[in-house]
Amino acid sequence: MFIPSTDKIKEIYSQEPRHIDTLKKVLHSSTYIYIDYANVFYWQNKLGFHIDYKRLFQLFKSFDTIHSTKVYQGILIGDITSQKTIEDLQSYGYNLRTKPVKIMKLSIDVTSIPDDSTEVLKNFILPALLPRLSQSTIRYLNQMLLQLNKKGILQIEHRKCNFDVEIASDMLIDAKTFSEIKTFILWSGDSDFADTVTQLIKSGKRVVIFATARRITKELLNTGAQFFDIQKLKSYICWKREL
Repeated sequence: MFIPSTDKIKEIYSQEPRHIDTLKKVLHSSTYIYIDYANVFYWQNKLGFHIDYKRLFQLFKSFDTIHSTKVYQGILIGDITSQKTIEDLQSYGYNLRTKPVKIMKLSIDVTSIPDDSTEVLKNFILPALLPRLSQSTIRYLNQMLLQLNKKGILQIEHRKCNFDVEIASDMLIDAKTFSEIKTFILWSGDSDFADTVTQLIKSGKRVVIFATARRITKELLNTGAQFFDIQKLKSYICWKREL
């Protein structure tokens, strides 16, 4: 059942009920939701709007079939903005799972190698692509790195915090532990979830991928899971100033 949890949701629904009526059909049975925060964050350029996680949770609260909403987000230790994001997500009511973001230092120091060397570039360019680059391109890229080196920049930071294993594990464990849950909603388009989604469908569960066009991989589409384009929810979940 859909009962607007805020006056704003009620107002928007009265003006444009079509997409929520579609969502009612998606959420007609007991549901668990899993959101890969970082993955969704990078959709925003494609979406053309920013997701307001407070408004998103208020929308979820409007459906009595949703029993759990889990968000997976890393924390950058010592970073005030990162800490605030975690605190906000918890205060909204999400079931939050977090872990420290790994910071890797990658060398871009080309001062002691030939200008046609791929020694440094191979750490940043896919192995399948690197041999296809011309020598002039290799030299140009090394020259660009050398310019940075002359400014004292000899390394860059690469931040990594992947939750694919945790999300996949939680989905499978929840499916076995809570047999009454019939629908599993995944906010991620990563191909790494294809096997998990396939297992859930084979076990009789319903899986719906919430994503946006061209941000869901062929492997996920081939699992037979349903797809819901979150573009349709813009009025309900975007920053208020973007309405």
